[in-house]
Amino acid sequence: MLTLPFIALAEETTLDTVEVRAPKVIDAAPASTTKSELAIQRSSTSDSARLLQDVPGVSLNGAGGVSSLPAIHGLSDDRIRIQVDGMDLVAACPNHMNSALSYIDPTQVESAVVFAGIAPVSVGGDSIAGTIQMKSAAPEFADEGELISHGQAGAFYRSNGRAYGGNVSASLASENVHFSYSGSSAQSNNYIAGGNFKIAGAGTPGAKWLTGSEVGSTAYTSQNQNFSVALQHAEHQLQLSMGKQHLGFEGFPNQRMDMTANNSTQINVRYTGQYDWGKLEARAFKQDTDHAMNMGPDRFTYGALGMPMLTQAKTIGAMTQGNLVLSEQDILRIGAEYQQYTLNDWWPPAGGLGMGPNTFWNVDLGTRDRLDIFSEWEKYWNPAWMSQIGIRSDLVKANAGPVQGYNATAQWANDAANFNALERPHTDHNWDATALTRFIPDTEHTFEAGYARKSHSPNLYQRYPWSTNTMASLMNNFVGDGNGYIGNVNLKPEVAHTLSVTGDWHDAENDQWNLKATSYYTHVEDFIDARRCDFGGCGGAVNLNTTNGFVNLQYINHTARLYGLDLSGQTQLGSNDYGDFRMTGLLNYVRGENKTTSDNLYNIMPLNMKFALIQQVNEWTNSAELQLVDAKTNVSQVRNEMKTAGYSLFNLRSSYEWEHARLDISIENLFNRFYLLPLGGAYVGQGKSMGSTTIPWGVVVPGLGRSINTALNVSF
Repeated sequence: MLTLPFIALAEETTLDTVEVRAPKVIDAAPASTTKSELAIQRSSTSDSARLLQDVPGVSLNGAGGVSSLPAIHGLSDDRIRIQVDGMDLVAACPNHMNSALSYIDPTQVESAVVFAGIAPVSVGGDSIAGTIQMKSAAPEFADEGELISHGQAGAFYRSNGRAYGGNVSASLASENVHFSYSGSSAQSNNYIAGGNFKIAGAGTPGAKWLTGSEVGSTAYTSQNQNFSVALQHAEHQLQLSMGKQHLGFEGFPNQRMDMTANNSTQINVRYTGQYDWGKLEARAFKQDTDHAMNMGPDRFTYGALGMPMLTQAKTIGAMTQGNLVLSEQDILRIGAEYQQYTLNDWWPPAGGLGMGPNTFWNVDLGTRDRLDIFSEWEKYWNPAWMSQIGIRSDLVKANAGPVQGYNATAQWANDAANFNALERPHTDHNWDATALTRFIPDTEHTFEAGYARKSHSPNLYQRYPWSTNTMASLMNNFVGDGNGYIGNVNLKPEVAHTLSVTGDWHDAENDQWNLKATSYYTHVEDFIDARRCDFGGCGGAVNLNTTNGFVNLQYINHTARLYGLDLSGQTQLGSNDYGDFRMTGLLNYVRGENKTTSDNLYNIMPLNMKFALIQQVNEWTNSAELQLVDAKTNVSQVRNEMKTAGYSLFNLRSSYEWEHARLDISIENLFNRFYLLPLGGAYVGQGKSMGSTTIPWGVVVPGLGRSINTALNVSF
């Protein structure tokens, strides 16, 4: 486990820097951690979510090559509040292909913070798992009368998938004005597993031949650009950022089709000011997204037009927060947030299989608007004790317009008529509360305990997809299990009650050794799970009883519980003529159960561990890493989730750093081991993917085979 300096492991809370009579908060990352770990992580992935893979409690659900979906303590996707440069971005796709973290390239990530479990109300809201905040570099200003400029250029190549790309950035700043630009591109062919897992063949007649080890629909092309201008005067700063993303193609091996385009524009305005009473922050942002799905080159096209599916979405957000220093021991945070989200999801007529002559409306004028207010009090009682309590009110309003099918035949018309007759507007009055205490008895121990009540309202794709036709339901699936999903207008918000206890043992300077353990228990009321669909065109008795095939499901509220343990630590082993040596380690365990049905929750990462031996000598940093993952045997029966075997992987990493340049080299999966991804989902990445019986059931997406990765970055 390579602990990254840019990741603040804030399982409970992150405190503002203020003048108070309190001890310095011990940072969770070892003081000896350098920027080398961050750079080599960037060199090995084009997926920003994977920069979090060594954070205790975090796992990654499989998706496209730049769009993994993070999970915290077994709860994933939009159960986590994910912010990119302070913007609450929303996936605008029935398969959540354009996930929030896909909108920032790893080369642009300067910092990331993970709040796992007891996330303060000031950073929470409409989420039950925690919060992830990723940010690009903050603007830098020159000293009075000076002018500064910085630039960087980099390139990478990864052998598996023949992935390559590059990035550039430049900035120019005076004492009061800052300009910056960053751009990046990445592309890859399909990746190769460590062995054969299927029969070789073409996905469609006349198309490219896929070997038994080639993982179909895993290629991608990605481009990201960002321009920023910032103004500074005294203790006040105003920044305007404009970002643009173009994803020309991204394959999804656990979805029924691929992303054939995703174009997004973000405008982000932020103000911060320091006053006598404390700090004020305000932000406003807007994102416009045009998204398209269809059959990629590894899939059967079902006719000349394939199956086009289009989405347009707009997100507008604003927030303001004041951090009031009430005394040398007291901080009060108060704030308000607003988010307006509009979604249109339609499928143009394709001319085949009854898909016409009309446009199919999956979600017509879907809206989901939030208005939140919160208050949080932080108190340093003495040098040993600190407490934090907070309360938050969330108002969530959702609605969608009437829909229509491809034509007036019964398979479309009956479902559309039933949906259009429903009361579709919903207003949820949610509230959150957190209470946390920290005890630091001496320089070698830190203990924390907390409770959180968190709530999360259903997303639009859980409420409003309406068709029981198998083809249509298969398109509404953002969990990657190959099944079809139908919405439920009457879903209730999820309410999670979490208890968490953390102990941190370390040397007095926190730079020689440390061991951190967090245990947690979460009880979720109205947890949004699934049941077998038993109405409309869902498939009757076969759909209800099959145990070895894909099925049609409907979202439903149940009761669930999750509990587990995170362990992380590091120790200095000593120094000799061969350099400085240290060892790091990480262990994660989580168990998830549906208490209503006695089933297991879906996509829960099994017990896993990671150990790394790190050597630093002169300008070299080298590491040998061992990853161990247990078999996944606790699977969701209602989804016919597939089991996976345990495995071990061995990775080697090395870097050399000059004054203005850095070279990173790594070999991942050194022994080319074949393994199945526990959270990879069902493999439906080639062939006739639009039917529940036209793709073999029982194949799990495999992991990456051996890959030799190189990256060179030059600064000037």
